[in-house]
Amino acid sequence: QVQLVESGGGLVQAGGSLRLSCAASGRTVGGTRNSYSMGWLRQAPGKEREFVAAISWSGTSTNFADSVNGRFTISRENAKDTVYLQMNSLKPEDTGVYYCARARTLTVVAGAYVNWGRGTQVTVSS
Repeated sequence: QVQLVESGGGLVQAGGSLRLSCAASGRTVGGTRNSYSMGWLRQAPGKEREFVAAISWSGTSTNFADSVNGRFTISRENAKDTVYLQMNSLKPEDTGVYYCARARTLTVVAGAYVNWGRGTQVTVSS
């Protein structure tokens, strides 16, 4: 079983930056930790969980939600089993719990993600 642990959330003023990290540990069945695409998804109060960003297992392909494109970047260090989400020019509407998750393919579909972390809170004040 693979465990994902997010960190780096916090309170920041609008226009500020945060860097989230997601560390993977444990074993997989039928594959390696590094063979999965990794994604970040978020959930604001009263709203459904939504896709934010994803990166392929090789790190060569990425995908972003329109709402964060140009402001957020995603990267991974497979040697450290860690994926990062750099968030710049943050807006109050970016507030929510940010989750790290794995998927077999590079996808924007929240239902395709497995092995979710517990999330880290990001709050952007105006």
